[in-house]
Amino acid sequence: MRTQLDTLVTGALQHGSAVPAFTCYDFTTALAVVAAAEESGRGAILLVAPKTAATPNGLRLITALRGLADAAGVPIAVQLDHATDPQVIADAVSAGADSVLVDGSSLPYEDNIALVQGVRAALAAQGRAGVVIEAELGGLAGDEDRAFGTDAAGSTEAGEPAGLTDSAQVEDFVARTGAQLLAVAVGNVHGKYKGEPRLRWDVLQDIAVRTRIPLVLHGASGIPAEELVKAAAMNVGKVNFNTELRTGVLAVLEEQATAHRADGENLQALLGHWDASARTFAATALATLSR
Repeated sequence: MRTQLDTLVTGALQHGSAVPAFTCYDFTTALAVVAAAEESGRGAILLVAPKTAATPNGLRLITALRGLADAAGVPIAVQLDHATDPQVIADAVSAGADSVLVDGSSLPYEDNIALVQGVRAALAAQGRAGVVIEAELGGLAGDEDRAFGTDAAGSTEAGEPAGLTDSAQVEDFVARTGAQLLAVAVGNVHGKYKGEPRLRWDVLQDIAVRTRIPLVLHGASGIPAEELVKAAAMNVGKVNFNTELRTGVLAVLEEQATAHRADGENLQALLGHWDASARTFAATALATLSR
């Protein structure tokens, strides 16, 4: 059943849990994520990258994901991730996304606020005032959408965190943007970590006491499970996964493709392995974040 993102996340936090969000570049992965969610009896979030949403087929994917969410046996939300372009946002919402991460984290503070305010005003003018807005404060190293980069085949390793969220700005930022969720930078990065992740739990705790809205942790791939389980206690209600889901599928396809080509180009069986890889990863993330 399709549900509002903020409703899904707030409900999970009330039970001491967080909701995993998975980047879906294709419908096969989305089917696997929803199947894992249904098996666990937990809700999940289907994310669509902005470079996906900027294409006609990407918009068709969003429409398909909305239909998948409607038919699911558990709460599922569909979100446009890391968006800055007002036209891409409008098109994605029209296609079926009912929440948007308006990402002005690379902008100066006042410009970040202005971007979120502008998107909210534009959506309201289009009769879309009910769209849930997530905003981001603080900069993360790495590329959350490296899959579409010109150097996509290269390393996705990220360096040191680009800039921690300034907890002193949180109250003003939330009040002025009206964001319903807030993504924060506390040592998390997009892509692969160099060495062990070093999350600043002191910063996260300080942020948590300054706002009542749910917090979001991006760049969760590579963070140990024992670290992730601490997040919900600090008001983190949404945790984003991309890299490990994507690389896991690719590894399985590389391993299995030769045998399935020899077996009469058995695409259906190969897709079954794709589904199993994505479903297993999603199931693990759901179990890790659930209480």
